[in-house]
Amino acid sequence: MKAVAVFLLVLCYLAVSHAWTCREAPRLSNVRQIDAGQGKVVASTSSNYAYFLIGSYWYRLGSARLKHVSVGPAGMWGVDSSNRVHKYVAGNFVQSSGLSMQQVDAGGDGQVVGVTPSSHSTYCLRSSSASTYKAGSLSWSSLSRTMKYYSCGPLYGCWGVDSSHRVYVTQRITPTSCSTYSWTSVSGISAKMIEVGTDGSVFAVTTTGQVYQRNGISSSRPYGSSWSRIPMCMAMNHLSYDLGQLWVVTSGGLLMQCSH
Repeated sequence: MKAVAVFLLVLCYLAVSHAWTCREAPRLSNVRQIDAGQGKVVASTSSNYAYFLIGSYWYRLGSARLKHVSVGPAGMWGVDSSNRVHKYVAGNFVQSSGLSMQQVDAGGDGQVVGVTPSSHSTYCLRSSSASTYKAGSLSWSSLSRTMKYYSCGPLYGCWGVDSSHRVYVTQRITPTSCSTYSWTSVSGISAKMIEVGTDGSVFAVTTTGQVYQRNGISSSRPYGSSWSRIPMCMAMNHLSYDLGQLWVVTSGGLLMQCSH
């Protein structure tokens, strides 16, 4: 099985666009989802364990079984298979009470955002609550928007994908109050997930597993100008970007690390 995985990764090296150099990332079996922010990289596997990358080795984070993890200015957060929200505190993930979330993101300007599992309603946890949380209930603020995947950056706002695979962006969420600006629809791709990097870069995976980058993002144009496809040799399932490194997870759970 390992030989097959290596062979597939070699094919990827040969097939990826010359503008990106990809290689096998530090090996972690059966990766489901990955998140990078502020120089840190975390991942969850199909066994519902969370891992943290130190150098070229992955270390398991506590004993909680998590299907989705996120790291950023708000700390390290995760969601388990029952959609309960956890925060990493003093060496282990602490389960909170309150709303259920199918996905959370800690990459904003201190706030945490999340999406509920049934209605896909979006919520925000204020930066003061996110930074001081140790245990107990979380008080979420409604963002009055439905999304199935949601990601924020500390610079140019938040991006989301709704249940119809349409992409949206809002210029900013105020971290202290969770108030938002208006949402803008961004056409051009049908996405299943989207991620915002610490520097404001935006990458998405389409419904067919293709990888795209949003061009022209700036403080005056937070929604950017166009999409560019990054050719990959196989369908991708998830990705994240930080400090010039694009981390991509194949539909088969292989992990690659690409640089521009």
